[in-house]
Amino acid sequence: MKRIVAMILALVLVFALVGCGKGKKREPIKLTLSTEDSEAILAAAGINLPDAATAAGANSTVKWFCWYDPFQNYEEGEIVNTGYWTFTEKYNSNIELIETDYFERYNDLAKLILSSNSPDMFPAGTGATATYPISCLKGTFVPVDDYIDYNDPLWAGMKDAANYYILGGKHFAMITDLTFRDVVSYNRRVIDEWGFDDPATLFANDEWTWAKFAEMCRDFSDGDENRYALDGYAYQGGIVQSTGQQVLQLDENGKFYSNIDSPEIERAQNLIYDLVKDDCCYHEGTNRWALRSKGGENFGAGIADGLCLFYIIETSFFTNTVEMITPLWGDVSQNEVMFCPLPRDENGDGKYYLNSAPKGYCLVSGGENHAGAALLASCERFKILDPTVVNIDKKQLKEVYLWNDEMLDMVDTCYEIAARDPIIILTGDLPSGLSSPLDAIDTGITRAANPTSWAQLKEQNREAIDYHIEELNAMIEEYNDGHLLEDE
Repeated sequence: MKRIVAMILALVLVFALVGCGKGKKREPIKLTLSTEDSEAILAAAGINLPDAATAAGANSTVKWFCWYDPFQNYEEGEIVNTGYWTFTEKYNSNIELIETDYFERYNDLAKLILSSNSPDMFPAGTGATATYPISCLKGTFVPVDDYIDYNDPLWAGMKDAANYYILGGKHFAMITDLTFRDVVSYNRRVIDEWGFDDPATLFANDEWTWAKFAEMCRDFSDGDENRYALDGYAYQGGIVQSTGQQVLQLDENGKFYSNIDSPEIERAQNLIYDLVKDDCCYHEGTNRWALRSKGGENFGAGIADGLCLFYIIETSFFTNTVEMITPLWGDVSQNEVMFCPLPRDENGDGKYYLNSAPKGYCLVSGGENHAGAALLASCERFKILDPTVVNIDKKQLKEVYLWNDEMLDMVDTCYEIAARDPIIILTGDLPSGLSSPLDAIDTGITRAANPTSWAQLKEQNREAIDYHIEELNAMIEEYNDGHLLEDE
């Protein structure tokens, strides 16, 4: 079934909003959908959701602990989150946002838990925002199986993704959707001015390859003109993920292993090394990875001005006001803003790959309204499945953010790619002894004044990666043995 990307700012946006949270308290405002849309949601919402009169968690307030708020509206120009709208209208329930700073989130959460003032729910993440496995091993989060059933038709489609969050035979995340992360975004006017083929057209013709991507990057880049094809934090990881491989893998038994010698990853890292050496990547700042500035560091700065060709990033960055998008990305009303999947390896298996991103929530240890949190998650899950709600969400994207049909169709295509061969990366919630060498090989090419080759990076970090994976697996095995024994 075709679906669309969540419309509220995604987790990655936190890096553009460093310092958000714990500031001046924002006041939510009440926005409603049109009468026609409201009736459509209410008519559809009773199909697969619990009855409002008997649902556990109805008529309650859920404490949502986070550095951003994907549920409530704070400005008239924001679109309505249809899942949360159903939660409030059908179940007479609400949320209380407990706002935190991204970089202090776990410290703040630990303080609340220790003071017996736990919130109910927290965003389940992967990559930099991962909530598994260390936080689950430490008891920060608790299993969700008493509140949702992954064999229920509402949740069954998410069972495989949820299995990435298992300890002791229990799931530690309510996964509402399996979407995609980074795509290649660009400005069509700039592409046309340079005489390049449109990447979306190349993709449609199965001609969107690493070789074509690299050729365009080299033709475009000129350091003397402050013009670099690539900017941001995600292009190295994105190119690696386009192989369908990742360095840290999780097997079917829930154990981690190293995939550092993957020939596919080696080809990707060598491509990145060549692009960096050919001066195709923006590298200002003391750490050589400061974002290009446009009144402050901004994701997308340079795209509209023709100083950056490709930005590998999430499509949620285009779900902001048109006034904010235009100076960075281009005039969306004139169809300048576009994106497509990452290019494929012409020497690979012929497939396109995208990083699959589970979206959902964890239940916080000590929370008093886990039933309400699960009900809210059910409403979020329901909006992904119901075609009436999907059409409402698409309508909002077109009317508020001026997305055209081609952008919406491309989102559906990216969903299909991510769902076909899921690549779920769990690297952000690891022991420091393991995360440090993994970070070193992930950034050693793009963030060093003298880029290190992939062969050198592997050998410099192989021993530490192997040692700490073995250590982590021992922790998981010890946890599993103890908790599986308790259930017998």
